[in-house]
Amino acid sequence: SQGLDPVPMSGQDATVAGIQNILSDWQTMTVYKPIKLEAEAAAEAAIALLNGEDVTALTSDTINNGTNDVPFIKLTPLAVTKDNIEETVIADGFRTWEEICVGDYEALCAEAQGGGDEAMAEEPEISLTIWADDTRAPILQDLADDFEAEYGVALIVEEIGFGDIRDQMTIAAPAGEGPDIIVGAHDWLGELVSNGVVAPIDLGDKADLFLPNALEAFRYEGELYGMPNAIENVALFINTDMVPECPTTWDDVFTISEELSANNTDDIESNTYGFVRMEGDPYHFFPIQTAFGGYVFGVDENGYNPEDVGIDSEGSLAAAEWYDAYVKAGLQPAGVDWDTMHLMFENGQAAMIITGPWALDRIRESGVNYAICDLPGETEPAGAPFLGVQGFMVNAFSEDPLLAQIFLTDFVATDEVMQAFFDANPRPSAFIPVLEAIDDPDMAAFGSAGKNALPMPAIPEMASVWEAWGNAVTLISQQGDAPDAAFMNAAEQIRTTISEGQ
Repeated sequence: SQGLDPVPMSGQDATVAGIQNILSDWQTMTVYKPIKLEAEAAAEAAIALLNGEDVTALTSDTINNGTNDVPFIKLTPLAVTKDNIEETVIADGFRTWEEICVGDYEALCAEAQGGGDEAMAEEPEISLTIWADDTRAPILQDLADDFEAEYGVALIVEEIGFGDIRDQMTIAAPAGEGPDIIVGAHDWLGELVSNGVVAPIDLGDKADLFLPNALEAFRYEGELYGMPNAIENVALFINTDMVPECPTTWDDVFTISEELSANNTDDIESNTYGFVRMEGDPYHFFPIQTAFGGYVFGVDENGYNPEDVGIDSEGSLAAAEWYDAYVKAGLQPAGVDWDTMHLMFENGQAAMIITGPWALDRIRESGVNYAICDLPGETEPAGAPFLGVQGFMVNAFSEDPLLAQIFLTDFVATDEVMQAFFDANPRPSAFIPVLEAIDDPDMAAFGSAGKNALPMPAIPEMASVWEAWGNAVTLISQQGDAPDAAFMNAAEQIRTTISEGQ
């Protein structure tokens, strides 16, 4: 019916040739939809009616044939054009594109399907998914347009609480439902690598732009599993009205504390103290331990060695004895928790504490005059704190781990993005160009205190250390055991727990 209005035809007459004619713009036709489904429904309703069954659930329309109401299905007439072949003919399986798109009609089919060869292939959209916390997610999302423009890949950024990412990743990744990239902490590696859910990465030349100890933190059994973003470590805070200069040794700390506490009485609330620490808490005790040459695990070519437990090493025992003498001298008040310690520093009752950048806001708001110092040494030039590193890891089950790695090295490892991360959540950057450009004396001081920081052990055996080690420090605080006995017993508990877990 070239040049005329559509001629009504039944769906059964919609031949392949007729559809090809429509593609050629010289034929139109009308089909009645839905063809197959409505015919089947009508037949089903008719049989049910003959059997005396209720047909209202099968059809909502009836027509009276002069004697009875019988099922009646309305067919909707639709004009078929080359723009709606998919929904009028293909969708119900009446005809297929493969039947129609042959010979000279292949190019016309491509146009009708909305594009060229790419539309014929109907390739699924490729995407890269990232799980990130609330401070990094918006910054990563801003990279989506540039990444898609360059690689034709959609970037999907899902905001997830930082503390939830590890557990969700462990479950989702093996099921094929995890992201391609996660933001996480380096000390998750023991669990993530053991479960096979993260893959080694190669940063290529970009590796030179990151702090060596931050990269080392993301190594596990000799393989690099993450690209670092931010670092954090503790330092020694001093009240400069009480302690004008940073002490360089723990013996100096002892002497200063004796001088400040000389007039103390039994009224603890009115007393003045020098260095005050939390009871127990091995994490903040570690810089004292390392100042005397102590350690937690020895290190070999593969990283931390769980067979070399150093809690009862000569240096660790020396640190325990120093702290025992400090407590015996009445320089450490009893029962101090994290909040009490900070309050004592902020109100001028304690002159020195060990804490991290997470406490900066409250200390600044308190108005106390402070400075941030390197951690004192003793037999070593300075105490080494634990280094915590956050960064990006690639899912071992990702369909395109190479693309994930390219995104990290080419789009995230840039001055602009790393600076944006720092601006959103000020922590010393693991990215050297940003770290060197930071104009913040406090961040610079934390960086100085952490220059010899040791990555928090990421090996699974570290989980066996905390309780026994913390109990040993608490026993000294409470004078419940001799320092050497407390630490030697803790070391044996750790070795036993590790061996039982193997």
